Amino acid sequence: MKQYNVGIIGATGMVGQRFALLLADHPWFKVKVLAASPRSAGKTYEEAVGKRWAFRDAPIPENLKDIVIKDATADVDEIASQVDFVFCAVDMKKDEIKALEERYAKAECPVVSNNSANRGTPDVPMVVPEINPEHIEIIKAQRERLGTKRGFIAVKSNCSLQSYVPALNPLMKDFGVKEAFVCTYQAISGAGKTFETMPQIIDNVIPYIGGEEEKSEQEPLKIWGHIEEDRIVNATSPRISAQCLRVPVSDGHMAAIFVKFEKKPTKEQILEAWKNFSGVPQELSLPSAPKQFINYFEEDDRPQTKLDRMLEGGMAVSVGRLREDLIFDYKFVCLSHNTLRGAAGGAVLMAELLAAKGYFD
Repeated sequence: MKQYNVGIIGATGMVGQRFALLLADHPWFKVKVLAASPRSAGKTYEEAVGKRWAFRDAPIPENLKDIVIKDATADVDEIASQVDFVFCAVDMKKDEIKALEERYAKAECPVVSNNSANRGTPDVPMVVPEINPEHIEIIKAQRERLGTKRGFIAVKSNCSLQSYVPALNPLMKDFGVKEAFVCTYQAISGAGKTFETMPQIIDNVIPYIGGEEEKSEQEPLKIWGHIEEDRIVNATSPRISAQCLRVPVSDGHMAAIFVKFEKKPTKEQILEAWKNFSGVPQELSLPSAPKQFINYFEEDDRPQTKLDRMLEGGMAVSVGRLREDLIFDYKFVCLSHNTLRGAAGGAVLMAELLAAKGYFD
């Protein structure tokens, strides 16, 4: 596989830091540029991040420490000239992010984004690589709209749905998922926080995360949608109702999910569907792809966040406690690592898919 020079836009935030760790030794992608806000620009990465480095178990990568940070908004053309594409994880207002990502795309620099700003844009693919890899084909139409040859924007979906959407996906074709209710228990790193920076979460659960429930209900319908001419048309079912809670956990989003089917499967059929489910990343042996995407635990008390969030480098989904329900047909519990599968890792996997399919060439 050829090598690509990449940039991280928003490199000093928590997701940006996670990108730095994942890309420091990546076999295909070499970090050439780090960019952040004007207050970090001109400093080395080590100086800019300083005490805000969020990962106790892993230091700032040696090969990135001395890179001098560029201004994410003022240096767009310069950055675009130095890289093959960028990862974007900036902390700005939604309309500002949308405009910034379009500026990079129009400078002929593809953008693989962790931000939510462009998730609703009809010709921007929002991809979970195992589930809807064919959505990247909309890039052709997006390039026509933007007037670009190489530039485009591709986004990953919200981290909260990365645990339960993969578990529902293999059940849809044969059994027809009609309705689902999900309650998510989300880690503080999803808010870019650690226990030091979010003391109010200790010994506490907060029953509200702004905008998260709408994303959890709506975004799966785009993922399960289809391309029609120059847009992605959302699926009309299943109906999903979501509640999202912030819990005192560092990393890992858990979901308790209840499902009603058109044609109720047996428990054995569900377990078989999960066990056999794999996608294009597994077929192509992409560097970040988990070998077994969905892992079922037989034990009554698994998956557990602390024990299971790092399964397959944090890129696999864990499922457990499958049983029949009195109101719905079945209920079960899912877990995924929110800054790996759910954020930076999912974006790196999507970039690997785009690279393998020639979209950065």
